[in-house]
Amino acid sequence: MTIQKSGEKAAVIVQDLLTLARRGVSITDVLNLNHIISEQLKSPEFEKLISFYPDVKAKTDLEKDLLNIKGSAAHLSKSVMNILSNAAEAMPGGGTVLISTENLYLDRPIKGYNHVESGEYVTVTFSDTGMGIPEEDAKRIFEPFYTKKVMGRSGTGLGMAVVWGTVKDHKGYIDIQSMVGKGTTFTLYFPVTREEIAKDESLLPIVDYMGKGELILVVDDVEEQREIATGMLRKLGYSVTSVSSGEEAVEYLKTDSADLIVLDMIMDPGINGRETYERIISLYPNQKAIIASGFSETDDVKAAQKLGAGQYIKKPYTLEKIGIAVKDELKK
Repeated sequence: MTIQKSGEKAAVIVQDLLTLARRGVSITDVLNLNHIISEQLKSPEFEKLISFYPDVKAKTDLEKDLLNIKGSAAHLSKSVMNILSNAAEAMPGGGTVLISTENLYLDRPIKGYNHVESGEYVTVTFSDTGMGIPEEDAKRIFEPFYTKKVMGRSGTGLGMAVVWGTVKDHKGYIDIQSMVGKGTTFTLYFPVTREEIAKDESLLPIVDYMGKGELILVVDDVEEQREIATGMLRKLGYSVTSVSSGEEAVEYLKTDSADLIVLDMIMDPGINGRETYERIISLYPNQKAIIASGFSETDDVKAAQKLGAGQYIKKPYTLEKIGIAVKDELKK
């Protein structure tokens, strides 16, 4: 190794040490991970990485309406680069790393490498077609300087420790799925913020989907989700009432009315969204409703729509998305 290359290597290690040392920075900037990923893939650092691994291809599948998070752009950019470097080094003969983002609502905790609590998240997933990580190594991959390979051109032995520290500072979670000989998938979970970065000219003017005081009934078993929906709908000019179960919704409608129901599909304990809607339309056949769920369009969702329910919107949703769905359904 030449003196120049030794110096460059030392500089990279120092940079990673500084990133680790600066843990606990104020995570207050409103950011969008799609922007951070797109910028990183155009960066000189990424171009340099690909010059070392020309047969490695990076592809993206970024959610169009990705929600924002609060964070540090510098630390997140560094983490994206470190995972991409790790993926490239795992594919010495070439391969593909797919970077995808998604809005995700978990109404139940999930167990993985981390125990991920319920809530609203933005996820970013890195899936490579590399060598994979043995289970015993995966357990230690985030330890500083833990590696079973010769340091690559981009490696410092601190890269994944930086990722771990950054995710934890952002109050997030990490999951790893790996199969030796097949590849590895890292999924990072970051809590959503409802704050906006800045006025986005591509968004519809809010006046286009404002309400006129119509009464909306929100039905959801999760208090936080009721509060989010209620806050958004009131901001849009609607009167809002919320209940925590399908049974409560049916009882409410026996004595009161609603212009539209925002209906969660999976509620526990008690009846689910489909059965709730069945009971409601047996009393009021023309009752308007839209469906909100953290899961994809299940058979229950489709069954409710066949009975007359309107649009399905996936949690977590934006103000614009729920606003347009409610406005469109009320027009029918």
